[in-house]
Amino acid sequence: MSDQQPPRSPRHGGPRRPRGHRARAGGSARPVPAPGRGEREETPTRAYPAVDPCTAPARDRAPERHAAPARDASDPLLAGAPVGDVPDGAPRRHARRPGRRSRLPRPLRLGLTLVALVLVVLLAWGAGLALWTNSRIEHVDALSGAEATEGQTYLIAGSDARGGDAVADDGTTGQRTDTIMLLHKAPNGRSYLVSLPRDTLVDIPGHGRYKLNAAFAFGGAPLLVKTVEQFTGMTIDHYVEIGFDGVEGMVDAVGSVNLCIDQDVDDEKSGLKMTEGCHDVGGEQALAFVRARYFDPTADIGRQARQQQFVGALMSRVASPGVLLNPVTQVRLAGAGTDALATSEGTGIVDLGRMALTARSAMKAGTVTMPIEDPAYRTKHSGQAILTDDDDTAAFFGSIADGSAEPKAAS
Repeated sequence: MSDQQPPRSPRHGGPRRPRGHRARAGGSARPVPAPGRGEREETPTRAYPAVDPCTAPARDRAPERHAAPARDASDPLLAGAPVGDVPDGAPRRHARRPGRRSRLPRPLRLGLTLVALVLVVLLAWGAGLALWTNSRIEHVDALSGAEATEGQTYLIAGSDARGGDAVADDGTTGQRTDTIMLLHKAPNGRSYLVSLPRDTLVDIPGHGRYKLNAAFAFGGAPLLVKTVEQFTGMTIDHYVEIGFDGVEGMVDAVGSVNLCIDQDVDDEKSGLKMTEGCHDVGGEQALAFVRARYFDPTADIGRQARQQQFVGALMSRVASPGVLLNPVTQVRLAGAGTDALATSEGTGIVDLGRMALTARSAMKAGTVTMPIEDPAYRTKHSGQAILTDDDDTAAFFGSIADGSAEPKAAS
């Protein structure tokens, strides 16, 4: 026998088996053909005796192995899945779903929640105030139903209730409109506020030629609307009537308005007492400011300029942060306004808000003045009146309607 020892297996310490042999169950070996060139040699696997897995004791059963499922690189749900065997009871890692984001930090979530609550409260407050205000506004059947013209047009009338025995120089009695304004937002976005002098000589449907304010005395708001539409060629979309006593209440509700005058005034008839310059005035002086005309040599012409100034000052004050952000002031203004206002059917608090914004924009852009042919025209029945030229009037209001009129910048 040769003294040379067979090679020992480095793993088990036993003799190395010849290449090409594999152990059989029971310890015998049979020849296994060597792999051909280019073929891979099979890795030997351990053999176990045949055992019935249902009846054999647990120690004799073959160990169970959990093979990992085949991974498909194109499947995003398997990204990050564990490779290899996973023991029983071990927690499995699951892939994050595409598009899933991490939770927001707690301070940010609290901040967003607080903002949402504030918005809900503000919306609820605004809706409640609007409903309450709309329920208090008096509505009148004022619109004529004429075919609408382009843009949005408001007719603003300041009414002054007089006793039944009061007779004007034109023979009319009863309620008067000392302030008449046309507010228009053109299709191109421009806004205009035009004063219509109450003494303007016009044709009143069914009554003939009288001063403009006589239309209100003859037929109230509906006849005034028809008269203005016939005179200007523009259809009225919203009618807003303001009682002069209500003007005083609205100014007091917002505190004051800033008004300017170019001379010292002490007018007994209107009660206006102001020194030259700009002043913050309350409701009583604001009312006197829009009424006064006898101290002014231009009479009705000067008063219409002061009326425009007052409307702009009031709208600016209403739109100021001190009013918009003060719930108490809002309630006071809504109460005073609804006590003084009467609007056409369908004109609510939202339309009044748009009117205020339009008036503010018009005053910021500048003033426009209706052309006048004779400011002291003498009539047979109406006394002294303001005469206009039909062609000039048509051209002027046509430029207001389409937004081509150029306002005169406020000085």
